[in-house]
Amino acid sequence: MIGKLYMKKAATISMALTCSAIGMKAQPQPQPQPITFGPNGCSSLPGYAALKTALDSATSTETSGLNNQMWATIVDRDGIVCAVAFSGVNRGAQWPGSRVISAQKANTANAFSLDASSNSGGSGQPKGLALSTANLYSAVQPGGSLFGLQESNPVNTEAAYQGPSLNYGMAFDPMVGQKIGGVNVFGGGLALYAATPTSTAAKGATEQIVGGVGVSGDTSCADHNIGWRVRHNLGLDHLANIAGVSGDPTRPDNIVFDITPNPSGGTGNSAGGFGHPTCINTTTNYQTLPVVIP
Repeated sequence: MIGKLYMKKAATISMALTCSAIGMKAQPQPQPQPITFGPNGCSSLPGYAALKTALDSATSTETSGLNNQMWATIVDRDGIVCAVAFSGVNRGAQWPGSRVISAQKANTANAFSLDASSNSGGSGQPKGLALSTANLYSAVQPGGSLFGLQESNPVNTEAAYQGPSLNYGMAFDPMVGQKIGGVNVFGGGLALYAATPTSTAAKGATEQIVGGVGVSGDTSCADHNIGWRVRHNLGLDHLANIAGVSGDPTRPDNIVFDITPNPSGGTGNSAGGFGHPTCINTTTNYQTLPVVIP
C-alpha cells in the first residue's frame, strides 16, 4: 500500500513538473532589439571590386618599406568581413600570412574607435575617437596601460582558415560574411567613417563610424600608409570632426613617431603614449598622405 501511494505521488510530481516546463516554453520570450548604426552592414560598404581597385592604386602609389604587394580586408561595425582582396597577380604574390593579419587589423581599428554617438549621459566622446592600429603599439607593451589587449579578442580560426585556398582574396573569400575577431597592434588598420546623413547632422552629430579596413604585406609603417590611401580612395575618411591622438587634426589617427630609447633597455618610451617604431625605408614626413575630409 505504501509503495503504491509513493508511486502515485511521484507520478503526480512528475506530471506537475512536465506541465510547468511546457508552460515555461509556451511563455513568449523577449526578442533582441536591432541596433542601428546609420549606414549599417556590408550592404552599405564597398565590395570586392571597389576594395581591389582602391588597394591596387594605393599599393602602386606608396613605394616605401619593402615595396611589396598587399592584402586588404573590410569589416562592418559588427566586425563581419565584407570584402578581402590582394594586389598581386595571384594569392601567392604577397605574404600568405598577411591575409588574416589584414582582417585582424580591420577588426581592431573598428573595435577600438568611436564616433560622436558614444557621447551621452555625461560620458563618452563628444567628437568620437579614431584609433588606428598604429596608435595602439606603445600602450600594449609591458608596463603600458593596455598591456594584454592583443590577447583579449582571439581570431576566429574556423572563419580564417577554412578553404579552399584558391578562393582566398576573391569575391567569395571564405571569411566574407563571418566575424573574424583578432587584435593587431601595429600599423595598417584604420576605422572607416562615412558622411553624416543630413537628418542626423541637423542634430549636431559628426561623421559616423561604419567599420574598418586593414592592410598587410609590408613593413608596419608601409602598411599604415597604404591603408591610409585605401581608405581615402574608398571615400570613407570623413574624420574632419573626429578626435584622434596624432596631434594633427587633418590626420587624427595617423601613425605617431615619438618613441625615444629606453635607458633600461627593451621597448622605447613614447612621449604621448601612442607612439609607433620607425621602419626601414619609411619616411616620417606624412605631408604626402591625403588629409581627411568632412
